[in-house]
Formats: sequence, structure tokens, C-alpha cells
Amino acid sequence: MTAESVHPAPDPGRIPRTQDAVAGALSPAQRMEFYRQMGEATDDTIGTVLRRWWTLVQVAADPATARTAAAVKAGTAAGRSAAAVLRERQENR
Repeated sequence: MTAESVHPAPDPGRIPRTQDAVAGALSPAQRMEFYRQMGEATDDTIGTVLRRWWTLVQVAADPATARTAAAVKAGTAAGRSAAAVLRERQENR
């Protein structure tokens, strides 16, 4: 019989959802903006601010994001451009 932990080990590629972890993953300019927004947050909004910035650093740390961004810049990404989609929507009104 083996014992499994009640609390699974955190994913090593995942950034903890704490102010320190988020701030540490940001550039200096982004960090200043993060701290400004956290400082202005109320009891009702502080969780939203932290979650928004945490999502940003999670996505930025994902290797797939870097590959997708490079493909978009190179013009080799799958799919259609936003301009094409918007143009089609205008035409179909």
C-alpha cells in the first residue's frame, strides 16, 4: 500500500499566486505598475488585480506562448488574422 499526499506537489512550471511570486516574474517597469495597482486596490478588488497579473505571468512563462508569438510575428501562425475576421464581419452585416 502506498500513501498519496493530500496536497499534490505544485507544478514546477507554475508560478504561485502570491504577490511576491508575481512581482518576481515581472520586468522592473511591470513590477512598478503591479505594485501601484495592488496599492490602489480595495478589499473587493485586490484579488482581481492579483489574478489578472498572475494570469499574465503564467501565460508569458508558457513556452507555447513564445512559439505562438514568434509564429505570428513571422507570419506563419495557423488561422486567420484579426483584420480578416473583422473585414468579414463588416461584409456580412
